[in-house]
Amino acid sequence: MSLDFSNRHIGIDGDARQLMLDALGYASLDALMDAAVPAAIRQTAPLRTLPVPATEAQALAELRAIAAENRVRTSLIGQGYYGTVTPAVIQRNVLENPSWYTAYTPYQPEISQGRLEALLNFQTMVSDLTGLHTANASMLDEATAVVEGMLLARRASGSASNVFLVDSDLFAQTRAVLDGRAEALGLELAYLPLADTDPAELPEAFGVFVQYPAASGRIWDPSAVIARVKEQGGLAIVAADLLALTLITSPGELGADVAVGTTQRFGVPMGFGGPHAGYLAVREGLERQMPGRLVGVSKDADGRPAYRLTLQTREQHIRRDKATSNICTAQVLLAVMASMYGVYHGPDGLRRIAERIHRQAVALATHLRGAGYAVAHDAFFDTLEISAPGRAAALAAAAREHDLLLWQVDADTLRLSVDEVTSAAANTGTAADIGPALAEVFGLGAGWATAFEPAFPADLRRASEYMTHPVFHTHRSETSMMRYLKRLADRDYALDRGMIPLGSCTMKLNAATEMAAVTWPEFSGLHPFAPVEDVQGSLILIGMLETWLAELTGYDAVSLQPNAGSQGELAGLLAIRGYHRSRGDLHRTVCLIPSSAHGTNAASAVLAGMRVVVVGTTETGDVDLADLRAKIAEHRDELAALMITYPSTHGVYEHEVMQVTAAVHEAGGQVYIDGANLNALLGYARYGDLGGDVSHLNLHKTFCIPHGGGGPGVGPVAAKAHLAPFLPGHPLAQMHQHPPFDMATGAAGTVEHRGAPVSAAPYGSASILPISWAYARMMGAEGLTDATANAVLAANYVALRLREHYPVLYAGENGLVAHECILDLRPLKEATGIGNDDVAKRLMDYGFHAPTMSFPVAGTLMVEPTESEDLAELERFIQAMIAIRHEADRVAAGEWPADDNPLVNAPHTAESVIAGEWEHPYSRELAVYPFAGARVDKYWPPVRRVDQAYGDRNLVCACPPISEFA
Repeated sequence: MSLDFSNRHIGIDGDARQLMLDALGYASLDALMDAAVPAAIRQTAPLRTLPVPATEAQALAELRAIAAENRVRTSLIGQGYYGTVTPAVIQRNVLENPSWYTAYTPYQPEISQGRLEALLNFQTMVSDLTGLHTANASMLDEATAVVEGMLLARRASGSASNVFLVDSDLFAQTRAVLDGRAEALGLELAYLPLADTDPAELPEAFGVFVQYPAASGRIWDPSAVIARVKEQGGLAIVAADLLALTLITSPGELGADVAVGTTQRFGVPMGFGGPHAGYLAVREGLERQMPGRLVGVSKDADGRPAYRLTLQTREQHIRRDKATSNICTAQVLLAVMASMYGVYHGPDGLRRIAERIHRQAVALATHLRGAGYAVAHDAFFDTLEISAPGRAAALAAAAREHDLLLWQVDADTLRLSVDEVTSAAANTGTAADIGPALAEVFGLGAGWATAFEPAFPADLRRASEYMTHPVFHTHRSETSMMRYLKRLADRDYALDRGMIPLGSCTMKLNAATEMAAVTWPEFSGLHPFAPVEDVQGSLILIGMLETWLAELTGYDAVSLQPNAGSQGELAGLLAIRGYHRSRGDLHRTVCLIPSSAHGTNAASAVLAGMRVVVVGTTETGDVDLADLRAKIAEHRDELAALMITYPSTHGVYEHEVMQVTAAVHEAGGQVYIDGANLNALLGYARYGDLGGDVSHLNLHKTFCIPHGGGGPGVGPVAAKAHLAPFLPGHPLAQMHQHPPFDMATGAAGTVEHRGAPVSAAPYGSASILPISWAYARMMGAEGLTDATANAVLAANYVALRLREHYPVLYAGENGLVAHECILDLRPLKEATGIGNDDVAKRLMDYGFHAPTMSFPVAGTLMVEPTESEDLAELERFIQAMIAIRHEADRVAAGEWPADDNPLVNAPHTAESVIAGEWEHPYSRELAVYPFAGARVDKYWPPVRRVDQAYGDRNLVCACPPISEFA
């Protein structure tokens, strides 16, 4: 057997493959795929731009060469991104630990207690620092969190005004994202210099936004502005720097209703823009208006405290076009890192870091003023705005000669931000580490020691306590921190333990070689607004990945900016909107969406300013062509787009997809094909050839970026040439011209993406793109095609083996599914009283994570084994599911009571089977060792079944006192 990378990635070997094919009745993988994938959609053109597959060593060598084209200088740019020190114990035990980065979103709380505790720490830290009642479990980045704050204000405000007031002293990237999102929704933004505006003269508005400290570094008291807006029924949103909040008054104490921002500088490298965990916190009474995920405290079946996601978990699936947000992916892995940075340093350590930074800023301001420069503001934390009439460009260039990056505002103005890295040697209030270079650039005098006096008003100095919970005071030694992280990891289930057979949310291997470059400083140390000459390596990698993805999907252009699948959806729909408007078709606002669609589809359409019209599906799960044609006829003149998923959300290759797309095009609409299921198509068909005009792709599914417990994700958007100019642009992008290839001639061309940005950073979560680059580079076109075929083989094998025990709800021609199958548990529930929730929890006793529950059909389980699992693991899962069916039959036969059996009592903890008298009608052994395979490396769920309703009724979303766990 060849030991090339594809054979390391694909778990099924040759002998196992043939056994599975024999069971299905096919002589080869080619024969299976010929039967499964409709001939009409099969691609025939060879893939030209993907090179011959590289070995792991070759791929790393090429990445090293690409990385060498980047130049990491000391960044004093700031503007929302800062140098930070990732404690080694966190880098090694979280960021580089598959127990954390290969976990799935914690929808099964009983086997996610470690991640949920880490996220509760995150929420508590953010809530304490912002002075607000409740924080969520992370947002995508600061700019999108600001947008979500604005939308929350629009929902909750008592004002009839359509105006949102915005402080003009805000970050440029936040302004760009705000502008685009507000325009699509018809909201009016009014930019004002709020620090210099009389609150009595403010117009009525449904909300106000304040950057605190401001982009220029200025610290001022916005409480009067906030009070005025609230008097008129509006809400106040404050974007606050969490590190600064250790020294200055919290937004909550200033009267803010909502605080937003980023936790990047809490130990998460800049990474050329991401990923980083944004945050959002609200005052009491707004909890049920919050977007994103929220971790709460409930209790398990024994009455013990247990964590869970609460309130609006996956609410976009439930509410669809009525959803408050389209965000599905959070930034869990990065939120865990930031929370552990807070745990490791504690409130005193964070304050010391902040004071060290501030001392350096004060020292620099003193010496700059002494050298004749005007520093714009007397009150600041870490950022100085310096006036240098006509000399800003020359000074910035001189600083680059000393490997320092400054932020040039205009020809006369510079900004300079110090941070944890630049202040690392400033323990005594000196700026020795960057002092000599800055002294030469600005002509400063010698001697940097200065007495420390805070450079902000006394009435804005923080007096309130924060992070008082014991968790932030316990783990100071590395030994203690290492053990805490290990203890939490042991309370979770991730891919390093076993298969996570989730349909719709592919959980394939994230190979170590793919992950290696993420922490290389050449990629992780770049500021997202670094000069173009410093980031050539990253731009090369981005250009290569964009080109590969364009060819693999049959499109002409790709933007890697969207930092989640939901943002990719939004970007694609905004591109369609921009295209129609450019042609004068302002009336085209209707988006047709099948009833089976992923819930974010409808939510994204609404956020793009469209009106959703639902199209029915047939009994086989296909789009109802007759209903589609009727809806097109009804809305012909106002039709903007159709959104479909291919293969369908039901896991089936629809044979009439070309008729579907042709009907929409004939009516003047555009076709959006959701790329969530690309891993069932790659190498066999291309969205652009099916009639797609635009698609988002989930790199965290098809291209191996790990889920990280619920994020990071990357959701690139790919489009045909006529939509390419409307893909997301960015005012601070280093590469305005994107290099798609002409697929007919092979010639390189350029296109400028001019659409509104959907992420704070120009290239989104750029630091994790080497993962997908490495996967594609090592697999090559043939390996990617083999991965697709083996995923389809695995899904059909599981469906075949389980069909007699659980009906398979949908299948295409020849009785085949695509990469996933839906097991219908509704007949089981009717016959035995055992539902899909009971099966999901019992699987934990067998050592498995549950499949996807009740999506896209209530009462079902959607199974996707992926190509990464070997036959032994597939069989272990199959045997577990069969055994569970037999257990349910014993309930139906009356052998066990309906309210006391191993299924309704699952999962079983170790304590539950050793403590007290055993009074159940089944044995302790059956409870925890239900079959032979469960005895080896037994996974013990840390809590029993969590009471979901109790947690919603008793909302607790911050760290409870230790006494509750006694």
